[in-house]
Amino acid sequence: MNHRRLPARQLLAAAILACAPLTFAGQNGAQLEKPMAGPRATVLRITTLYVEPDSSSQRVDRVQIGREMVVAEKSGPWMRVYANTDIEEDRGPDAPEMQTEETTPPVSGWIEAKGVVEESTPNGDQILMGAAANEESLAADPRGPANAAQSARLLYRRLYEMFPNSPLAPEAAWRAADIKWQIEKHDAATLPSAREKDPGMREQMEEDDLKKVIKQYPRTRWAALAAFDLIDNKLCGDWQGSMDCPAKEADYYEKYADEYPDGPRTAQALYQAVYRMAVLTNMLESNGDNKKAGEAHNEARLLADRLKQHFADSDYSLRAQALVFKLDQNVPVFSADME
Repeated sequence: MNHRRLPARQLLAAAILACAPLTFAGQNGAQLEKPMAGPRATVLRITTLYVEPDSSSQRVDRVQIGREMVVAEKSGPWMRVYANTDIEEDRGPDAPEMQTEETTPPVSGWIEAKGVVEESTPNGDQILMGAAANEESLAADPRGPANAAQSARLLYRRLYEMFPNSPLAPEAAWRAADIKWQIEKHDAATLPSAREKDPGMREQMEEDDLKKVIKQYPRTRWAALAAFDLIDNKLCGDWQGSMDCPAKEADYYEKYADEYPDGPRTAQALYQAVYRMAVLTNMLESNGDNKKAGEAHNEARLLADRLKQHFADSDYSLRAQALVFKLDQNVPVFSADME
């Protein structure tokens, strides 16, 4: 049996004594566990946790931006909370259940109520969305905080968990999943296995969060965005001169465009398919297989025409036309030293 650690939310709920679970329906009927002891909350700033409601008392820990909390009681400008202070809230799918020494359980203490967003906070969903977007912007700035991307991801996550019926919840769910995906993708690209031709030999990004977005919001723009990310796990790390790689990858992108004909990434997917068919054309020509090269050339042209018909104003359409023009003029789009 493949055991898993208890998720952070279960640990958090278990930490509160005499706390029977109460569930409520979220978006599309999803059930979320809500401890009866108090509302969920999170913080917009790094916040110190104290033993007593007094800043001169002993410090217990620091609660990072976006971490999950449950409010147990309030006293003036202070609140007692159970806070999850794990460095990494999400555990990998293969993490063993019994390695408790690596798992920081929720801790109890008092925090100042400044910068705390609760489930009852007016416009709390909008506040979390704005705070998360600010952190995401900081993550793109080389001078921004080192953990800004992680803070953004957690704040987006808190939004769709604490406010599941908010119109912002689907966007927040997608952004949280995408940020996690991009972080893992960046890390995987630094490994020696990143250049393996076979996708199965490379470090794979964890797909669960993106698949949940597709399942919870089917046939929406958020599902289309999540499905586009998932293609990354199917791509060759390095083509290594293999014609199978561009051929298969073009097929992945074309099938994506068929499934999401009007999605926010469809023009990009079609361009990626055009590029790969153009590359395949060059490869086949170099191999002396002019018949198959002509077929790949024609397929690139058809895909570019499809792009022009449905996304005429997109840069991807113009880029695809430029690729086909090069093919028509016998100008190489790809060579071994360009891979």
